[in-house]
Parts: sequence; structure tokens; C-alpha cells
Amino acid sequence: MNSCDQLIIGSGIVGLAVAREIRKRSPHSKILILEKEKGPGLHASGRNSGVLHSGIYYPPGSLKAQVCKEGARQMTVFAEERKIPLRKGGKVILATKEEEIPRLHALMENARANQIRAELCDETQIRKIEPHARAYRQGIHLPDVAVIDPLAVVHALVKELKEGGVEIHFTEPVESVDPSKREVKTPGGRYGYGHLFNCAGAYADRIARFFGLASRFALIPFKGTYCNLRLGRESLVHSNIYPVPDPMVPFLGIHFTRSVEGSVHVGPTAIPALGRENYGILEGLAPSEMPAILGTLSKMFFASGKFRRLAFQEWANYWKPHFVAEARKLIPELEADDLVPSSKVGIRPQLVDLKTKTLVMDYVIEKTSDSTHVLNAVSPAFTSAFSFAEVLVNGRV
Repeated sequence: MNSCDQLIIGSGIVGLAVAREIRKRSPHSKILILEKEKGPGLHASGRNSGVLHSGIYYPPGSLKAQVCKEGARQMTVFAEERKIPLRKGGKVILATKEEEIPRLHALMENARANQIRAELCDETQIRKIEPHARAYRQGIHLPDVAVIDPLAVVHALVKELKEGGVEIHFTEPVESVDPSKREVKTPGGRYGYGHLFNCAGAYADRIARFFGLASRFALIPFKGTYCNLRLGRESLVHSNIYPVPDPMVPFLGIHFTRSVEGSVHVGPTAIPALGRENYGILEGLAPSEMPAILGTLSKMFFASGKFRRLAFQEWANYWKPHFVAEARKLIPELEADDLVPSSKVGIRPQLVDLKTKTLVMDYVIEKTSDSTHVLNAVSPAFTSAFSFAEVLVNGRV
């Protein structure tokens, strides 16, 4: 049996950041990462937009607010030191109607409380930053928002960890865990551990249940698909253009993101997927997971008017005229043929509270004396990863 001091399940950004933080604090610990895939960051970590968020969306005192700003700073330093592509273009958040103005001002209150650089702008000022964008009366400019190549970060982390003596075992899905023996079983063998960090992303709830945890939660996969601006129309967007989000849901709405290589992504949608890795119509379709997913969704649909409203809104985005109409609220001169299909697609594993039948907005961490479980590593988990890892490792190493 292969034994280690610290065992991490999952080689996404959170698992890798945890390994890095442990190595910094405990240079002589034996650290081992188990990954079910053949390589790192093949799911949410490698498929996200790469936006390093500011933290303006998150209420003061929330864990997201605590770790986002510092996480973005640390990620920027990490990228600059390793020459990882980084675009410092900033971001604007635009009101599109009168009822969004109070929500825009609430975001400015968040910015002040979280000490985030943000400027409330009028329509003319917004036009100077994003000439093709239109704000209804006001918008917010966040000059410090950047975009990074997420897979380049993941691979740089893997290189650093391996050079530091961390073992990463790929193609090793966890079959079972025996907490009484501190032992994990995979197809390749058994692994003993002193402490286990569950950073398994879309499967974190399943791992937690081996420990008797996560009983009131379930992870529901939401699929995000995108369009791109066609060649020659990327000039409509200088950096990143977002709508004012609905504070009652965890999704940010249809927005424009300019990637590090210059292409502009428009989206995403957010509809339930029929499998935790259901990236295509048939790819990742999981009949064994469908009853639980559909059962949880149906209970939420009938129990919550807010969830029903969200469901109807998101399903409408799959109808291209509606998708275009939503995008044109931010850039009125956009035409339907400016949008072309994109291969970019991701899955957001969204935690649901089965007791309250609500989507969980903040990170959720559950613990035993010798294990730590990250149950809701949703956005801005990539941005926050280094700072979030400090929180996870505190008192555990």
C-alpha cells in the first residue's frame, strides 16, 4: 500500500493549489494527488473563462469575498513570474434597465466593503472604455480584472509540484474510502493517508458520503455553452462586458469575454446537464446519474418560484433569437450573424441544499478530524484558488 501524509483527490485548480500550499508549509511531508482522468484540469478548471474576478459580486463577510481579491492578486503574480499569458483589460458591468440601477449601487457597496477598485460611470464614460457597449444610465468599471489561460496555469502548477516531490497519479478514480483505516481504494491499489483533502469537483459529494458527510446536499451539473464573435467583429469588445447579475442566482447572465489570444466568447447558457460530464448531446450522458439529477430538479422546480423563473430564463437562451436579444442589451449593434458556434463548453457542478431546495451560493466545506471536503468549488474558485487553499489548509497541516 502506498501511504502518504496528505492525500488530495482531484487535480483541478483547487486540488493543485492545496498541494502547493501544503508543500510551502511542510516541505518534508509526503503529498500525493489522485486523479481519475489521464491529465490535470480536464473539467471545470481547464474549461472556465479564465477571468480573474474582482470579488464585487460577493457579500461582505462571505467566504467568496474573503478569498477572491487576494486570490486574484496571487494568481496574477504566479502568471507574471512564469510568463503565463495574461490580459489586463478590465471589465464593465452594465445596467440595461431602471430596476437594475439599485442592484448596480449594491455592487458598489460590495466593492467599498471588500476594498475593490471600482468606478461608477455614466453612459459617456462607459462609451470611452467600451465604445460599442450601451449602459442604461450607469455602469461599473473594474480596471483590475484580468483574463488568463487557465490550462497554462494548471500545467505550470503540475510542473512546480512534481519538481517539489509531489506525486500525481493519473487514471486513478476513487472506488471507495475506508475512513476507519484512513485508506482509499482505486483500480491501481490502495493508498493510506494522514489527512485527506476532497477536491473532486463534480464528484465531491460522492467522496464526502464515504465519510458520512454531505447528507443534505447534492451536486447538480449545469451545462454552459458559448458562441464566438465571428472574425472581423471581435473589435466590438475591448475587454469584458457583463450585465448586472440577479443576486438570487449564482449565474452571471450572457456576457462577453475577450480571451488571452483575442477571440471573444459570448455566453454562457446554464441548463441542467444529464450527467456530471455531459459536454455534448451524447458525450458524458450518464443514465445512472439521470434519475437523481431529474428528481432533485423536479422537486426544486415545484417548490421554488425563483428556480422556475431561472429555469425558464435559461432554457430561453437556447433559442438563438433570444440569446441574440440578451447579448444585444449590452452591444446594440450586434447582429445574429456576428455570432458563430463555439466548441467551448463547460459544466458547473452546482451544489443544491436538499433541505431548503435552493442553490447554494457560497463555498461549502465539511470536515472530520482527518479529512476536508470542498463541496461547492464554483466560480470564483479558479480566481480564488491560492487564497482559498490557505483557508483549507489552515489547522490541517
